[in-house]
Amino acid sequence: MKLEPELRAEFMAEAAAVHRPASQVLRELMREFVQHQREAREYDAFLRRKIEVARSSMRDGLGRSNDEVEVDFAARRASVGSQA
Repeated sequence: MKLEPELRAEFMAEAAAVHRPASQVLRELMREFVQHQREAREYDAFLRRKIEVARSSMRDGLGRSNDEVEVDFAARRASVGSQA
């Protein structure tokens, strides 16, 4: 890996300040990066599946329009408000 000399020097100094080998800190950063990327891909795949299920539901006539949901929840809010 190529690093700017200033960045490398700062990194080495910070690793030394916490009494840890720079290689250990770098491995941890790399593992965290890999894990973060993996989780992001898994979440994107999850969302794509959810969206496809919702679209399929709408195509099959099983879904509700936004207007229908708004009317339903307005009625629920009014019902809760009148109970207070």
